Amino acid sequence: MLTPFQNEPLTNFADPQQQAAFAAALARVQAECGRQYPLVIGGQRLMTEAVIRSTNPSHPDQVIGVTGKADRALAEQAMQAALTAFESWSRTDPLARARILLKAAAIIRRRKHEFSATMVLEIGKTWVEADADLAEAIDFLEFYPREMFRIHAEPYHTPYAGEENSVYYRPLGVGLVIPPWNFPAAICYGMTAAALVSGNTVILKPASITPVIAARFVEALAEAGLPPGVLNFLPGPGGEVGDYLVQHPQTRFISFTGSKEVGIRIFEQAARVQPGQKWLKRVIAEMGGKDAIVVDSECDLDEAAGSIITSAFGFQGQKCSACSRVIAVAGVYDALLAKLKERAEALTVGDPAQFGVNLGPVADASAYKSILEYIAIGKGEGRLVAGGGPATGAGEGYFIQPTVIADLPPRARISCEEIFGPVLAVQKADTFEAAIALANDTEFGLTGGVISRNREHLEYARREFQVGNLYFNRKITGALVDVQPFGGFNMSGTDSKAGGRDYLLLHTQMQSVTERF
Repeated sequence: MLTPFQNEPLTNFADPQQQAAFAAALARVQAECGRQYPLVIGGQRLMTEAVIRSTNPSHPDQVIGVTGKADRALAEQAMQAALTAFESWSRTDPLARARILLKAAAIIRRRKHEFSATMVLEIGKTWVEADADLAEAIDFLEFYPREMFRIHAEPYHTPYAGEENSVYYRPLGVGLVIPPWNFPAAICYGMTAAALVSGNTVILKPASITPVIAARFVEALAEAGLPPGVLNFLPGPGGEVGDYLVQHPQTRFISFTGSKEVGIRIFEQAARVQPGQKWLKRVIAEMGGKDAIVVDSECDLDEAAGSIITSAFGFQGQKCSACSRVIAVAGVYDALLAKLKERAEALTVGDPAQFGVNLGPVADASAYKSILEYIAIGKGEGRLVAGGGPATGAGEGYFIQPTVIADLPPRARISCEEIFGPVLAVQKADTFEAAIALANDTEFGLTGGVISRNREHLEYARREFQVGNLYFNRKITGALVDVQPFGGFNMSGTDSKAGGRDYLLLHTQMQSVTERF
């Protein structure tokens, strides 16, 4: 009998032993830099002539790993391997499938710092952010198997005299999993685990800038006993490999996390029924946000400033749940700005391999260029309060100062468009109700927060704030598996609550069977 699910504890880096252990893990991962990670198709490891080089955004010349690079022919090969494996995997005892994922969780937990250190180097997460990412990944690998045990043991049906009525949750088929680079362990492992434990086979196309942490996961699943062909590892260009598999008539569902633009494209392509296709494809999509924290006139301003800074600048603001907007009621606006300025300017920017750094680099040269362009736009739309450009003293990587821009009009571009970087837009509202209306004035609807001591205002926000994850008097990032199921409204996606008790059902179809005696 399994123990009840518990969230994976975070590492206490105040402990010198944990600091030493993490530093040692970083050294081991550094020693493996440049290693090759082949494609995995039907259990066969294939290294292609064309490759993807994953580099360190803190030191762009450093190659963390080299993966194979798939094309359409290899994508078709992966599809055929997944289809073949589905015949047996879909008929495997659901509890046996669950045990493989639980074994993988144990393997990854034993190598926790090594996996986290990979993210420090491959995508620029600080020690704390990488540790939290990996803890969430382990949570998914522990939670979804337990959910499979629960669903298997407690199928829903109402008894009816003279008949036996049963329901079964059948797997769908071959799924295409397209995870993002910003949570390259948690979201990648979680989306894949949900599909696998439900009895589907998977083609995993990782983000091109974070394939190494995905490759380590594939290795761990193989070590845990996952049969060949059940998971196929297929790094490759989205415009070639991704589009081909999204449109493939044998693809049954697509799990995607990423930008709104790519999500819409996938939704459109998947909706088109191809010759020979016998189903309507499912799309499970999470597509970002433009998330706001509303600060009421009745609040603890230090609590507000702390929650905002953590939500806005954790992992350089590169979270779909990040606070990219603050809407403060007029009476506290100036005092809050002063606190935000002080706290933003106290943050340290540098190589996250060094313990204690608050912000590392942004993802790559393209993100660096785009974020700086948005900062320039914001300077023209409002008043620069803190930051405002490259963090020139941080090193050779893609470092940007934590930036706060205030006095913005309601439809300012930096208040409306997803920047995905360390840029915070601050706006003023005359009343609390006006602040909530302004917070809702967006095409997105992922996360939001309210800092207030006024019970009536909190209840008003509970009714009127249109987001999938709403937080009161705390940060708006860091949703915990099975505690705060995660997913958004509107252009933030399909509100498929990852880490929630209905998530596995998205990867299955219910069959009702009746026998009359």
